[in-house]
Amino acid sequence: MADVPPTTRTMPKSLLEQLPDIVANGRKEAEKILEGLESRHRVTLQTREVVLPAKDSAAQDWVTTQNRQAQQASHDDAWINRLIYGDNLLAMAALLAGDENTPSLRGKVDLIYIDPPFDSKADYRTKVTLPGMELEQKPTVIEQFAYSDTWSDGTASYLAMITPRLILMRELLADTGSIYVHLDGHVGHYVKIVMDDIFGKDKFVNEIAWKRSHAHGDSGQGAAHFGRVTEGLLFYGRSDQRVWNPPYEPYTDAILDRDYKYTDASTGERYRLMPVDGPGGAAKGNPYYEFQGVRGYWRYSETTMQSLWEQGEIVVSSTGRSLSRKKFLKHAKGTPITDFWSDINRISPTSSERLDYPTQKPEALLERVIRSSTESNGLVMDFFGGSGTTAAVAEKLGRRWITTDLGKPACMIMRKRLIDQDAKPFLYQAIGDYQVEAAKAMLGRDFRIGDLSQIVLSLYGALPLPPEVNPQRNLGQIAGMAFGAGKSSKTLVLADSPNKLTGAATLKKAIAQRDNLLGGWDRVVVLGWNFEPSIGETITALNDSRLEVLVIPPDLMDRLKKKGGIDKLRGQVRFSSLQYLTIHPIEHSPSTGSGQADGEQETLTVKLKNYVLLSPEAINLDDANRLKLQAVINQEPLALIEYWAVDPDYDGKVFRSVWQDYRGNTANDGDALRVVTQAVVTTPTKPGPRKVCVRVVDVFGFEAEVISTVGAL
Repeated sequence: MADVPPTTRTMPKSLLEQLPDIVANGRKEAEKILEGLESRHRVTLQTREVVLPAKDSAAQDWVTTQNRQAQQASHDDAWINRLIYGDNLLAMAALLAGDENTPSLRGKVDLIYIDPPFDSKADYRTKVTLPGMELEQKPTVIEQFAYSDTWSDGTASYLAMITPRLILMRELLADTGSIYVHLDGHVGHYVKIVMDDIFGKDKFVNEIAWKRSHAHGDSGQGAAHFGRVTEGLLFYGRSDQRVWNPPYEPYTDAILDRDYKYTDASTGERYRLMPVDGPGGAAKGNPYYEFQGVRGYWRYSETTMQSLWEQGEIVVSSTGRSLSRKKFLKHAKGTPITDFWSDINRISPTSSERLDYPTQKPEALLERVIRSSTESNGLVMDFFGGSGTTAAVAEKLGRRWITTDLGKPACMIMRKRLIDQDAKPFLYQAIGDYQVEAAKAMLGRDFRIGDLSQIVLSLYGALPLPPEVNPQRNLGQIAGMAFGAGKSSKTLVLADSPNKLTGAATLKKAIAQRDNLLGGWDRVVVLGWNFEPSIGETITALNDSRLEVLVIPPDLMDRLKKKGGIDKLRGQVRFSSLQYLTIHPIEHSPSTGSGQADGEQETLTVKLKNYVLLSPEAINLDDANRLKLQAVINQEPLALIEYWAVDPDYDGKVFRSVWQDYRGNTANDGDALRVVTQAVVTTPTKPGPRKVCVRVVDVFGFEAEVISTVGAL
């Protein structure tokens, strides 16, 4: 009987076999981004807020004493730090491209530190504490996809995520710049191979081991391994000219007793004896002469040696045959730090630094990194901002900074942390046209806004209107819905563009189309991505029961990509109602405080009235947590506000928060779970009317604004 060949099957490639393709694909992705930097449709950043930290509302003259006019000056002419919400790949593309306010930062960054998430099993739920209860919010779909994409194929997909980002980071670094990547043992060695390829093996400086725990680590009962108490930092330079300020640690008592065992009789200062002979002799160019009866090759010139002798720093040995120099302890820097950092403790449960953020790192760790690799006023970036330690430490050390994060909770924590430490004014920015960028990634660079509108209409359940009355392809219809007893309705649906803010003009146009297009419709639904700050007031003023305004989920394109097509997502997308804020009429009166020399002051008193949350169904909660949330909504809606701010002179473009309060700020009151509901702002008197803008951010990261005009018209 003939031998039957064994069944053959293709073995899956090992990670090492996949690595060349991963790096090659990452390079292609990065090159595509770099090629698009000069494009008319390049990625931009939108300034959501200019934050002027002022955590104590009792200090009514804050604006005066801080010279409000200088603080609120246009940020076009001077550097201002930035906190950016959104995908860091898009943020890097925008920073490399530059814009009309800020030139490209290509080759301008002195230090990049990143601490990318490397735990595939991590629970990224956010705990939200409200009065009388605690909720657990799952990540937004955008965040979930980012995490799941990162780990969908284990370490391979993690490397596919990090590779193009490391390439863009290299483009941002100055020739004198450095990068530190914080990793653990699961992926660190693979990332080193990638970094060797991107930065060059010769630019590798150190692999630093940080001993993050002085306890037993995870080697408790039943563990079959050594305790894991260290994490690693990969340290690379952009070139051989990188900035380097060597760090030192204080001498131990043992070193002091061993080396600095002498005391100067006249000053009482401790010192050690160091050789003054020149090793290598004539071959090293050391001078040869006789000094104090001793002939030989010396480290110093004869003139210098004589000067040291006159200062009492040269010591002749008891035999008279050798010389030494006194090195005083007061001039010593300490012991040079090695690549094993065992002197930086983790953040203890009682530490004042602690923010209950799962991946928070101690400030001492970042202080060492930043001091070692930057000079004063250097530019530091962190693209996985987390709890904001990098920005907070850079601020304290007098460095400029930019930090980004994909999670809204992280951005709120960072903003509050920086306000809490009285940081200099900074920008809170977001990725401009995020949905457009997501659509380009999925539909190709040649897609049209009409393509996106067609997708939105289809997912809402609307059929497109004929092309002759629908040239922008953003109108659809729903027929046959129940509308009163024995009646059916015809609903017109308008999907607005993500390139614009949906506001009064759009709503009025939609109402006109409802009343006139194709003989008229019973009602109109407007679906919007981004909205004018006054949209809530606009809807109220229109008072049209046959108009409905809904929010297109901001993660729609990410969900579409994940599901693999419209058909698989249809029926699962929820278009939510808008959240909105109401305030009491603003009181304004001349201030009794000290005024500026160049003008009078007035006081504005702003009181929150009500906050209506975005449809709770749109928040990623389980049923039990949703019931808890509904109870708070019913009983105390203002308790949902995480942060609120006031701009007393809103220009309609950039929100400048000269007053703010947030949960946890006890400078205003003793309640850590609620914001104060009244703001008192002192500001220079303005002739004529002024627009006051009030912005709130709730505990889930949703924003709402209201604008009120005060003063004579």
